[in-house]
Amino acid sequence: MMAPLLAYLQYTILAISFVLLLHHYTKKKLFLWNLPLLGILPEFLLNINQIHEKSTQILEQNKGTFLLKGAWLGQMDILVTCDPAIVNCVMKENFSSYHKGVEWRKRFEFFGNHSMFNTDFDEWKLHRNTFRSFVSHQQSQQTVEKTIGRILENGLIPVLEHASKQCQVIDLQDLFQRYAFDFASSMATGRNPNSLCVGLPKNPVPQALDDAWEAIYLRFFLPERLWKLAKWLGFGKERKMSEGREAVDRFCAEQILINKMKLSEGKTKTSLENEEDFNFLNLYLTGNEENSPKVSDEVMRDNMLNLIFATADTSSTGLTWFFWMLEKNPSVKKKIRAEIRTNLPQKGGWKNRIFRLGELNKLIYLHAALCEALRLFPPAPIQIRTPLKSETLPGGHRVNDKINILIFAYGIARMPSVWGDDCREYKPERWITEDGRIKHEPPNKFFSFNAGPRICLGREIAFNLMKAIAATFIHNYNFQVLEHHQVTPTLSVIFRMKFGLLVKISKNST
Repeated sequence: MMAPLLAYLQYTILAISFVLLLHHYTKKKLFLWNLPLLGILPEFLLNINQIHEKSTQILEQNKGTFLLKGAWLGQMDILVTCDPAIVNCVMKENFSSYHKGVEWRKRFEFFGNHSMFNTDFDEWKLHRNTFRSFVSHQQSQQTVEKTIGRILENGLIPVLEHASKQCQVIDLQDLFQRYAFDFASSMATGRNPNSLCVGLPKNPVPQALDDAWEAIYLRFFLPERLWKLAKWLGFGKERKMSEGREAVDRFCAEQILINKMKLSEGKTKTSLENEEDFNFLNLYLTGNEENSPKVSDEVMRDNMLNLIFATADTSSTGLTWFFWMLEKNPSVKKKIRAEIRTNLPQKGGWKNRIFRLGELNKLIYLHAALCEALRLFPPAPIQIRTPLKSETLPGGHRVNDKINILIFAYGIARMPSVWGDDCREYKPERWITEDGRIKHEPPNKFFSFNAGPRICLGREIAFNLMKAIAATFIHNYNFQVLEHHQVTPTLSVIFRMKFGLLVKISKNST
């Protein structure tokens, strides 16, 4: 079994050597190597630390779209685009003609075969209706507000107080992930794992998700036989993802069992009208979803995990880049603080002030600053779809079921043709209308929450989650990123920071 692996390694070494030789003579030119058999792997390896910027430059040179013939080592052709017209066609106007497909599910098998994330057509509609009934339930808004408030008061404030008094260095990315994970777990299962607490205990589930996103990202650049062999041998990131899957399965099985036992013992009511029993698992277990009252543990596991990563990973990632933008743009932080003091009442003094969701709706500039961070650093920078039939896209590109379409959200934000000549600047003002309201951009242009029928159902919850912690943090504390700390994205499906965001915390006395 080792022979194929050794052969792949030999060919890879030869390919890298060849590419390095080419690069020596062509390093000042900007073009995309798309070699026979190897496709874009050599280009990917050579630009591994700047792949997002490299791809954006190539897209700009090619009017927002280019075709990779036989990319990903001789597999399907890839049409890479950041053209809003194509995004609108694929994700909305001709939505029924495109799907995620078998190749997508192979690579994202970690997240199960029965979740909204991994399914298409009728099965996807079934799961989406369940999610819609959950987020639109009359108890949802009340539970969201109370859950956020408890985590901020009992988790975030004590951690920040302790860190400021002890002069500790804190990783904001880890802090935000814990905050969002505790919230998502509470909404999904009815129980807060309290990972956001003094001491910051290890939590295997968020780490498992991080490992999975990184392993899946590499699967798109490696031949299927190679990553399957690595999985079988228990090698590298495939090994980490397999171990993470075990941790996630244990967590989900435990939560399902606890909720089933409470229901059988009569501790959970068959109606979800009361806050104590309102959570996503009980929506299945009590038969309150719109479909069959009995579903398998596997379906519950897959969709519970879907809810957790869709809420926790995206919100925490967006918050991390937002705070990095505040570090680089102190005038924005100053304006947010001024907006809080001007628009929100001083109830009970300002010390360790936590704001209610209704109050946060008055913070227009904060909302705009978050939108601008999400525009520049979309938590999920790529989406992939496969046509079911031949079709001509806007701009004249012809596609068929042998071509994958890769929508590059990171590139959309950096196209002057889409956002103007100042597209690379961090300007919250671009989101505010002349009369002081939030400006709403079409989803095919602002793609951070997807577009069309698959647009994020939890967008409002995500903004509430981000605004609540942002306002609490900015009003009560100061932070400073460590000098010489390297900020760079990791190679992952989720646009996280490779080395986190290390900061020092102090109380805000102004």
